[in-house]
Amino acid sequence: MIESYTLFGLVREAYHLQNFQIRMTGASPLMQSSDILYDITAKAEGDGTPTREQFRQMLQALLADRFKLKAHREQVEMPVYALVVGKGGPKFKPSSPDADPTVRVGCIPNCSANYVLTMPKGTMEDLSHNLGGGLDRPAVDQTGLAGTFDIKLTYTPEFRRNSRPEPDLNDISIFTAVQDQLGLRLEPSKAKFEMLIVDHVEKPSEN
Repeated sequence: MIESYTLFGLVREAYHLQNFQIRMTGASPLMQSSDILYDITAKAEGDGTPTREQFRQMLQALLADRFKLKAHREQVEMPVYALVVGKGGPKFKPSSPDADPTVRVGCIPNCSANYVLTMPKGTMEDLSHNLGGGLDRPAVDQTGLAGTFDIKLTYTPEFRRNSRPEPDLNDISIFTAVQDQLGLRLEPSKAKFEMLIVDHVEKPSEN
């Protein structure tokens, strides 16, 4: 069951993509609308609960059938930040065996500018994905660190820092935070990504 998703959000979930990996060819004001939200309730065939990948395949089929979604994929090179290990090594520990992977919190405490990202059982890919939301370009994992880790990071996203006429003394640069708190670095680089180009989509057909 999916509740209160935009069409853009449905496509992102169905194809397991980040926001920047979805582009439109002008086919679709629907894809850009944040006012129209969809609830989807569906039952899989057979017994048992479908895996996340099976669920995504079902959602892709629903988008093609009900929304007449047509799309193609392209490889595009773009500027990124590479997440790498700093000289002193990581400053975080592997997850405890009983850590809950569903507890992933990103919040702004006390209405301040700083975000607090908490992941008791996060991978480096998870971390890169979250960091990219606070940067002017995607972040990609190049740490070489496998497994899950207990990660906590306090930082100010770049879009908040750049939106002020004067710097706030409480700001913590994401670049400084990643280095000082996690023992990692964000380095300018380039990488190729598979992009989903949405060519056509329509309002959904009636039930």
